[in-house]
Amino acid sequence: MQGTIFSIEEFAVNDGPGIRTTIFLKGCPLRCAWCHNPEGISPEPQYMDKKGERTLCGYRITVDELAGQLLKNKDIYALNNGGITLTGGEPLLQADFVRELLRKINPFVHTAIETSGYAPVSVFKEVLPLLDLVLFDIKQMDPVLHKRYTGVDNRLILKNLETLCSSGNKFIIRVPLIPGVNDTKENMQSILKVVKGVESLVRIELLRYNKIAGAKYSMIGKVYNPPFDPDALPQINNVFEENNIKTIIL
Repeated sequence: MQGTIFSIEEFAVNDGPGIRTTIFLKGCPLRCAWCHNPEGISPEPQYMDKKGERTLCGYRITVDELAGQLLKNKDIYALNNGGITLTGGEPLLQADFVRELLRKINPFVHTAIETSGYAPVSVFKEVLPLLDLVLFDIKQMDPVLHKRYTGVDNRLILKNLETLCSSGNKFIIRVPLIPGVNDTKENMQSILKVVKGVESLVRIELLRYNKIAGAKYSMIGKVYNPPFDPDALPQINNVFEENNIKTIIL
């Protein structure tokens, strides 16, 4: 069983509890207008030009190879309540690889996944028992706006969010704040309606848009031309703390 990854970040501190190793898997079915990791969109390895140097982004690795690397640090994770986080891209696009990797490492380390939720419901349900934490990204609740800015309908995402809320799995909702796109009070209230009262919700994380994300596009031969003002400051409509839901602004 092989998968394709494009980065391994050690000593990550914002992808779950404790000090973690974050694995970036290649491939994503969404086309978010603000994507911070455009090199993670294609499922295949690709070349990037960095300061005149051409490097290959992405490589194939087996489940056993990656699990072996990760479990070498299991004692370190245990000391600070850390673990492993899978992200992307969209990690569930490589569902078979993710499932087998989690089966190898979950008994020994804390496991988390950051996902858009855009995956078959059957796949989502299969991986939930193998996870200690889910970081669930919500871009936009309005289906028309969601498709306009991400390229896909959000019905499947909302179905998996419903599944997550009733699963008992601990989860964090992450909302990237994109100025003029999803930072409205209406969008935040729509999210609140779904997650309010769910006991397994750990917190909400509001992530400020970082305009330096556009610098990566030229490295893979693409032009960054977002349909919003990247210099605008997003609104902070924190309706969650008003309803006694712990919220972090990153």
